[in-house]
Parts: sequence; structure tokens; C-alpha cells
Amino acid sequence: MPENNQPIGEVTHYYNKIGVAIVKFFKTVPVGTRVRFHGAATDFEQTISSMQFDHKEISEAKKNQEVGIKVDSKVREGDKVYEVK
Repeated sequence: MPENNQPIGEVTHYYNKIGVAIVKFFKTVPVGTRVRFHGAATDFEQTISSMQFDHKEISEAKKNQEVGIKVDSKVREGDKVYEVK
């Protein structure tokens, strides 16, 4: 777990067949942000390459917005999302 690092979001749902995580962000997060997914059985980093809200591409997620993100590995509900500096 990242030290002295507050999560910027949390996974609320995961669609296994299409490899998409629904993430609720606690702050505005633009596409291109490098993030780390961390949980009991999850720990990997990736750069957000695209986001969708209401099945439409968006360039950034607003605070408290839940968006779909294509993920490189399986995530689980409750996994935290951290920004990688």
C-alpha cells in the first residue's frame, strides 16, 4: 500500500467479461493519469487510457463521479485507487 497516500478513488463494480472497472473518484482525474489499484488480492499499476460515463467517452472524471475504465488485470469491489506520481 502506498505510504502517506490517500486513495483518489474506489472500485464499485467490475465487469469480468469486458475487463472494465467502475471507479468512483474522490477528486477530478484526467485520462492519462497513472494509477495503482490496491486491495486484498489486487496490486498493479496502469495509465488510464480511456474513461466512459453513460457509455460516452470523457476526458476526465469529476469528483464523486463513477466512470468505467478498461483495466489490465482483475479488480474487486472495494479496491482502492491511488495516483502514482
